[in-house]
Amino acid sequence: MKTTIRKATVEDAEKVASLAIHMWKSHTIEELAQEFSDYIIKESGIVFLAMEDECTVGFAQCGLRHDYVEGTDSNPVGYLEGIFVVEEYRKRGFAKNMLEACQEWAKEQGCTEFASDCELVNEDSLKFHLKMGFEEANRIICFTKKLMDPGIGITARIK
Repeated sequence: MKTTIRKATVEDAEKVASLAIHMWKSHTIEELAQEFSDYIIKESGIVFLAMEDECTVGFAQCGLRHDYVEGTDSNPVGYLEGIFVVEEYRKRGFAKNMLEACQEWAKEQGCTEFASDCELVNEDSLKFHLKMGFEEANRIICFTKKLMDPGIGITARIK
């Protein structure tokens, strides 16, 4: 079996989307394919594919963050936007190798720091990040609040 990590092309957007849907279930494969296609074309980030023989078994998406990144001091910061490996291919080094490719790409872009995040309840992701040498920078809970009922017009609110 031949295993490789390679840079994704626009032609791979559908493959990436079919993997990403397992992480980002609120989207459709079509939406994700378009997002990945746009992302790859812009060249402000990169997507790597993990391959075993001719089968795509994982992907990693990373980019540059120019806004503040929790726990960092530099700008831009390389940022792992998402990483996924098909379950039966896990624990074989694919995620580690894709992460290393992302980090190398970030260094080539002039980054001196690399960051990522995960949901508070995602214990598998937390364990992966810690095992890969990341340090926890902070824990947050995000809040939202509706400011007006979308069915009420502006004139009904102002008296």
